[in-house]
Amino acid sequence: MISTPAARLLVPLYVHPAVDPAAWQAVAAAGPDTVRAVVLNIADGPGPAPEPAFEQAAAELTEAGIPLLGYVDTAYGGRPHGEVVADLLTFRQWYGTTGVYFDQAAGHPAALAHYRRLTTAARAAGCSTVVLGHGAHPEPSFAEPELGDLLVTFEGSWAEYDALALPLWTGHHPAERFCHLVYQVPARAAEAAGALIASRRAGVGCTVPGGGDNPWATLPHGLATAPPAATGNPATPPSTPKLSECPT
Repeated sequence: MISTPAARLLVPLYVHPAVDPAAWQAVAAAGPDTVRAVVLNIADGPGPAPEPAFEQAAAELTEAGIPLLGYVDTAYGGRPHGEVVADLLTFRQWYGTTGVYFDQAAGHPAALAHYRRLTTAARAAGCSTVVLGHGAHPEPSFAEPELGDLLVTFEGSWAEYDALALPLWTGHHPAERFCHLVYQVPARAAEAAGALIASRRAGVGCTVPGGGDNPWATLPHGLATAPPAATGNPATPPSTPKLSECPT
């Protein structure tokens, strides 16, 4: 039997490093052979000012050789070009990102020119990786080489993914051009979900157990956090800071 290679991970790590430092450490420890890139999202964008905790976490991922993508919402083509570009430039200045994740990317033909301009601006700004976060399969023309390096053509629950039908045009492009992001994947289905991503010719993917408003606050399946170091005396575990208590 010919086995299908496992997809590399695109990790939307939408949890504050002070809330779950072990998750950030686990992603860094996985290294670039496993992790294609990490999406850095401070506040649905770069936020109003640099955050030291994110600066440190970003530096550690960069040192580990893992590319960082700044999260920029495009509002399905509704945000002005200048606002979108300003966000990606801010990410590069504050956190040293080497790429951009254009989320809520429109997928209809009329939006092609807008995303061509954004991609051109991102390349000019030094972004070596441009990801278009459609969340569903777009118009086939979005797969042209002049646009994104990676298209997120699925983002949704495990139940929705299990029922997904692939359009035939995806078979005309290399698997590494496509990414599938799947949440609400129970541990018992993690292996099957990873195999399904690979079999659907998505060379990049991510499966997480989380759900709700922010499923991407959970660590991807397959990345284990290190257990706490053993000590001679029992200690009370430190309390986990609330989001409102995280340093800014």
